[in-house]
Amino acid sequence: MRAQVKRLKMKGASEPVASAYAEELASHGISIIFITQDNTSVRDTAASLSQIYGVETSVVIADFSLGQAASKPIKEALRGKDIGFLVNCVDETLASPQSLIEMPEQDLLDQVNKNVTVATLMTRLVLPGMVERSRGAVVNISSSACCRPLRGRVALTAFTGYLDNFSKALHLEYSDKGIFIQSLIPFQIASGGRQPSSRPLSQREGWFVPKPEVYARHAISTLGVSNRTTGYWPHTLQYGMMRCVPEWIWILGSRMFVSAA
Repeated sequence: MRAQVKRLKMKGASEPVASAYAEELASHGISIIFITQDNTSVRDTAASLSQIYGVETSVVIADFSLGQAASKPIKEALRGKDIGFLVNCVDETLASPQSLIEMPEQDLLDQVNKNVTVATLMTRLVLPGMVERSRGAVVNISSSACCRPLRGRVALTAFTGYLDNFSKALHLEYSDKGIFIQSLIPFQIASGGRQPSSRPLSQREGWFVPKPEVYARHAISTLGVSNRTTGYWPHTLQYGMMRCVPEWIWILGSRMFVSAA
């Protein structure tokens, strides 16, 4: 079975997660097609996966700012291929605190395009083949921001909420057609690149802050099992504790925390 991992131009926490998820799929012998707007690092990742795991990998450059024209190279790349998986991952460059009115209009439009338009369009492109074969999986990786509003992260909360609800709607419509739809809502994951000692304490690896490869291994084990999950059981404990807090207390506490800071 071939797989298609849709990958955007990502930085921050979500790029290591997407890379680790792709590597975990490759380790199971699944071929990977990367869809990206910037091939700077993706080609090296694709070549590495192909060399290490002996799977077929390819990179498709698609500029989604071009609108419908962006889908042409993707359709060409997918033609005749058995697409088993589609993985959409939110762009967590939005994780840095920034109020909505501070975001430049063009940046906001670009983020809507990356996190809403692209995920929806990619799903629309692969679903017909999956429905025809009566098998396939669509995985939407958002973040815990979809569970509770976060001050200074309006856009992130909205986009992750879209992916989460998009997954629920897809499950309702396509689960009886043999398509497995999953919403992954991870909490904090250790970011790559820097030495552990140089990272903020909240980003250092630990039980609640797993390495990307550890998270990916746990998350993939939930495929076909859970339609909505954190993908990592310590994160599920965090999710449970978060849901126990009434929303008005959550909002009040967030405001008090910001005021104290």
